Amino acid sequence: MALDEIRKTKIEKVDKLRKVGIDPYPALTRRSHSVAEAVEKFDEFSDSKREVVLAGRIMAKREMGGVVFFDINDGSTSSPQVSAKIQVLIKEDTVGEEEFNKFGEFIDIGDFVEVKGTLFKTKAGEKTLLTTHYSLLTKALLPLPEKWHGLQDVEERLRKRYLDFIFNPESREIVEKRAVFWNAVREFHIKNDFLEVETPVLETTVGGADANPFKTHHNALDMDVYLRISAGELWQKRLMVAGFNKTFEIGRIFRNEGMSVEHAQDYTQCEAYWAYANYEDMYKFLQECYRYVAEKTFGTLEFKINNFDINLGADWPLIDYAEEIKKQTGIDIWKASDKEIKKKLDELKMEYNKAENKARLIDSLWKHCRKQIGGPAILINEPKIVSPLSKTSSKNPNVTERFHFIIAGSEIGQGYSELNDPIDQRERFEAQEKMREAGDKEAQPMDEDFVEALEYGMPPTAGHGFSERLFSFLMNKPIREIQIFPLMKPR
Repeated sequence: MALDEIRKTKIEKVDKLRKVGIDPYPALTRRSHSVAEAVEKFDEFSDSKREVVLAGRIMAKREMGGVVFFDINDGSTSSPQVSAKIQVLIKEDTVGEEEFNKFGEFIDIGDFVEVKGTLFKTKAGEKTLLTTHYSLLTKALLPLPEKWHGLQDVEERLRKRYLDFIFNPESREIVEKRAVFWNAVREFHIKNDFLEVETPVLETTVGGADANPFKTHHNALDMDVYLRISAGELWQKRLMVAGFNKTFEIGRIFRNEGMSVEHAQDYTQCEAYWAYANYEDMYKFLQECYRYVAEKTFGTLEFKINNFDINLGADWPLIDYAEEIKKQTGIDIWKASDKEIKKKLDELKMEYNKAENKARLIDSLWKHCRKQIGGPAILINEPKIVSPLSKTSSKNPNVTERFHFIIAGSEIGQGYSELNDPIDQRERFEAQEKMREAGDKEAQPMDEDFVEALEYGMPPTAGHGFSERLFSFLMNKPIREIQIFPLMKPR
């Protein structure tokens, strides 16, 4: 039967239900236990003949003369060992002929029902509820897809995520693990005395990262604003100026850029700032954070990611940015001309904009090199020209006190000794402005208010940032698949 015909038939059932005085969408259920509780305490409840009231969606239905077996699921499982599904038996001689016939006429797979009765085991050993009374809670107008044939297409699964979660335990597990992941991130920061803060999502000047923002208009103030591209980096630094010692934020950020298995346009990120600390303090802290979060979320520190075997519990070697590029490509970034770097990028078949400045060209070289590194490893000594917000190294004026965590060929988190010299910061903003004027949309605009805040004095400060890309890597899945409702283009 065509989908439209099925829907029409179900709407007719809704009309008939209302005519016989049955509300197909009541507000109240008298459920006494979740299905998981009933399954967990099955022996206790069945031995005492205790009457229970359960509720859930009908997932399967088997009619045999004067009896009907059906499965209900309420999504209440408390562990992999405890099911959210239970079999229900409705018998004509138990509920009466009229109610039994109504069940057969009006109740379908996909509907939500409430069932009251006692628990027992069938001859086959199946845990079952013998119902003495049932009621309809929600009449579904569209049929659920067949378990083994529906939603095979990835795009359709992501578009109709709610159906994917019904039939795909792995997808449902992602939602649950995602919550554990971010709770563990929060726990680790709080137990290390970081104060959780919230900073503006709408900004008049974007900052804190090299990225292209989303732009919108604020009607009440009649001005253009931007959705933030970092989790409050420049705002949290203002809090360091104000005398707060440790802050962090877990929040949504937005970048108007390309999509890939690693990149999304809106995603969750954690950023933290630590006064009187430097980038070495921060990478040691963040390394322990990753281990804590992985253990809490997955119960292990060992992962298979992009064909790399990753052990977060092993040593994380330090990798020098320029030395690694020279080792892999033969290019000395301190001496090579733009022309030489472009020639090497062409040889490596790396895409880049022919008009790109040296900072972007060097970054493209590095992106080739990092793909070869399994890690976990800590990248240090990033050139100053590609790192506008981090402090210059006291050992080498050409590099910054910045780190990246390299896991499975990608950058999964970073941090800095933050720049707190307002004169140096102004000069770097001005250099970024020139890059913007030359056509680099990701270069950072001048933020006069932030520079002024720095002029009041910010103590030595370290910062870090990492996003849900870490979770997607630990799950070994594309980032869209670990988002609960990823952005999809309308049909």
